[in-house]
Amino acid sequence: MSIWQRVSFTHRFSQLPSAFYTLVEPQPLDNTRWVAWNGEFAQQFGLPAEQSDELLAVFSGQSEFEPFRPLAMKYAGHQFGVYNPDLGDGRGLLLAEIEHQDGTWFDIHLKGAGLTPYSRMGDGRAVLRSTIREYLCSEAMAGLGIPTTRALGMMVSDTPVYREKTEFGAMLIRMAETHVRFGHFEHFFYTNQLAEQKLLADKVIEWHFTDCASAEKPYAAMFGEIVQKTADMIAYWQAYGFAHGVMNTDNMSILGQTFDYGPFGFLDDYEPGYICNHSDYQGRYAFDQQPRIALWNLSALAHALSPLVEREDLEASLSQFEVRLSQQFSRLMREKLGLKNQIAEDGRLFEAMFELLHQNKTDYTRFFRTLSNLDTDSSQAVIDLFLDREAARAWLDLYLARCELEVDELGELISAEQRCEQMRQANPKYILRNYLAQLAIDKAEEGDFSELHRLAELLKRPFDEQPEFDDYAKLPPEWGKKMEISCSS
Repeated sequence: MSIWQRVSFTHRFSQLPSAFYTLVEPQPLDNTRWVAWNGEFAQQFGLPAEQSDELLAVFSGQSEFEPFRPLAMKYAGHQFGVYNPDLGDGRGLLLAEIEHQDGTWFDIHLKGAGLTPYSRMGDGRAVLRSTIREYLCSEAMAGLGIPTTRALGMMVSDTPVYREKTEFGAMLIRMAETHVRFGHFEHFFYTNQLAEQKLLADKVIEWHFTDCASAEKPYAAMFGEIVQKTADMIAYWQAYGFAHGVMNTDNMSILGQTFDYGPFGFLDDYEPGYICNHSDYQGRYAFDQQPRIALWNLSALAHALSPLVEREDLEASLSQFEVRLSQQFSRLMREKLGLKNQIAEDGRLFEAMFELLHQNKTDYTRFFRTLSNLDTDSSQAVIDLFLDREAARAWLDLYLARCELEVDELGELISAEQRCEQMRQANPKYILRNYLAQLAIDKAEEGDFSELHRLAELLKRPFDEQPEFDDYAKLPPEWGKKMEISCSS
């Protein structure tokens, strides 16, 4: 039986005019071999659970595969606030689209596939270090329930790639419901290819926003959906302490899915101004700036869509961004604190909590997980997380008093056991701290991928206790905090 028997492919994007892309064949690496194959995810597309030489040959570009039609997308974007027209898939290729078991179509994108017309001064390659980081983080985000692209598999080779040092070339098979970015619309707007821009909008509605097709103003409805989805994504980032690091408009998915993992970082100590990208000298993409930058990016997209959508409609949708973000962030924080009912004074409770975390440089993830265990642990466990124990006790007393007001649908008090059980499903015990990723990278560069596989398995169930992985829930060592991560890949 063929391994492709249960797989369905299509090529919707390649059926668009040539202005949208350039056909490019992958350039194989030397002695390519599997590092990881996401078998559980693969099965959702009818692919085998186990990796094989045949899958390796097909996905690495070593052998021609008729269902694939590789292409490099053309787009543009604002990078650190400056418009750059010379962007596109410089090291990645869209191979085909594949049907998920729920009927959704996903792009198969090969990252690190070699030179394209949009490589600029680059070599079209990805290195093992950055490929491991994207593989692990995209799967970690999926485990947390945060909207994200996914990783189907990754490969390494003997091909030398030159960055700050000589590294080995690698490839990632990235899966996304779309690779259409804000920058696609910007490209057609700034080059005055308005017919192509309209066609792209029509296809985006047809493929991803079908309900918008019947709206009185379909393009305005589409933009409204993009605003809402982006707000939802940012709310998740802020609630779970994730900093993306490079929120350029060419890294923003129209579906509000976390996209293009580079110098990302999860918060260790709670630091609102945390900068994870060592090239971000002005802190444009600091953790606490992400909501503002997302709105800036949406405004850039709105400007690009102005030939299709009236100004007042664009402004109306943009005005809903902060409303939606606030609603979603509040919902997520209530889940993390175990508060179902909304009370006017809750805002002050939240503000006092964040101020306490900031002043004491308390570990963000550890705090919420410890708070989730008050049904079995003493309150002292929470207080001991803080240097200022008196302030911590005062806040905790306010919080516990607030919990006493929580009642269920029948008006009965929600017990600590009920509350904490639900909180443990919203507060992960494990996250992909940068130092954990670095330990996996260090071993992988010596040919040992066991740590990568261990982390990947752990991060599938970040909310579960998993006592065999308790060491991974420990606070990071001093060298592992505030690690400087570069964009180079």
